[in-house]
Amino acid sequence: MNDSISSLTARIQDFVDAREWRQFHNPKDLSVAIAAEAGELMQHFVWQQPEQIDARLERNRDEIASEIADVAILLFEFADNLGFKLGDVMADKIARNEQRYPVAKSRGNNLKYSEL
Repeated sequence: MNDSISSLTARIQDFVDAREWRQFHNPKDLSVAIAAEAGELMQHFVWQQPEQIDARLERNRDEIASEIADVAILLFEFADNLGFKLGDVMADKIARNEQRYPVAKSRGNNLKYSEL
């Protein structure tokens, strides 16, 4: 991964601006688009049993990668449009999660932090 969040975000914004799409990319529509693209990603896995997942991933790898990219592209643009530095808010969230989910209490289980 040799592209930074900021350089990818700039490239995304250049793409949007060249097409004069910013007028359509308000917070509501971007958040809806993120959810829609996440739904398209989930469609690859709905009703799949654990033993079917690896074959599905192999068979649809390019399509799944494309859906992951769609979600990320929209998320990068959304965060930037709202004035968030995505790398910073992600680092802050990871730090909060490290506090919420201490290794000694959370290793090997899937309990929510409020249940630990």
